[in-house]
Amino acid sequence: MLKLDFLKKLKNMDRNTILISIAVIGIVITGVLIFADSSKGFAIPNIFGMSNSQIGKKVIDYINNSGLSTTPASLVGVSEASGLVKVKIKIGTNEFDSYATKDGKLLLPQAYDMSAKTEDTSATDTTANKPSTVVEKTDSPMLEAYVVARCPYGLQMQRAMADAVKNLPSLAQYMKVRYMGSVSGNTITSMHGDAEAQENLRQICIREEQPAKYWSYVACQMKAGDTAGCEASTGVDSAKLKTCISTPSKGVAYAKVDFDLNTKYGVTGSPTLILNEASVDESSYGGRSSDGVKSMICAGFKTEAGFCSTKLNTATAASSFSADYASATGSADSTAGCE
Repeated sequence: MLKLDFLKKLKNMDRNTILISIAVIGIVITGVLIFADSSKGFAIPNIFGMSNSQIGKKVIDYINNSGLSTTPASLVGVSEASGLVKVKIKIGTNEFDSYATKDGKLLLPQAYDMSAKTEDTSATDTTANKPSTVVEKTDSPMLEAYVVARCPYGLQMQRAMADAVKNLPSLAQYMKVRYMGSVSGNTITSMHGDAEAQENLRQICIREEQPAKYWSYVACQMKAGDTAGCEASTGVDSAKLKTCISTPSKGVAYAKVDFDLNTKYGVTGSPTLILNEASVDESSYGGRSSDGVKSMICAGFKTEAGFCSTKLNTATAASSFSADYASATGSADSTAGCE
């Protein structure tokens, strides 16, 4: 009966009244949407799909169940940024920002701010950072890996190199890890924040002033990011290290050498591999594995060294912090990097 009464009333309404009612409703909805867009403290409930918190949980579950990290990831928080869901993730003691589409289908490990000012590169050699297909051979090749200390893929490359040195110590003289960043005054900066910048500086100081401890410290630190524990367990002289870090003519000066080389080689991503002063693609030599590291170095010899016939681990090293060399569920794409 109620339905019939409603239909009779609707029939008695003239066409103009109906159109005006629809217009008023439209204006109200538009006003609400404009207010929601301009007010940081207001959000319209998502009744047609997943909530931001549900998307955040889905991202964490995906990372932990797909082998992207062998150290469990946890959710720090979610927010909205430029039409995406920004997910703050904690792995070990480190935090990362990733992004997901609002339908919860796509995970974007990082985002580039295209509104930021960029340097004029019109006069720059755009081939500077393209991997070379021809490696100039020398009697004493040098493989340099440019990384940042908190990049999951930089850690992956360091893990492959550390395992190569562990199993074939003679390789150490033919490889070096360098770091990405910049210097402002007497302060170094890095792409993932101050904690990463300080760890870059710590590793640079150990590399330059306590080289015999470098690979053992790195191999320990990449397990869970325990800097103090690894300094103690690997015999690093902490007092000497502290002096290096706090003395600009030491630590910052060493770092600046690395950063100037970043510019020379056009390094923008972690890891970037430079063999005999030319960028190389590790996937052409066995990827980010200890045998791949050996193969890259051996490709740079005029006369191949005896150790080149030694077979090392061909499994792709685990990315991010990990107690194991390789993840039981598989590692991330070995061509990925942090930029």
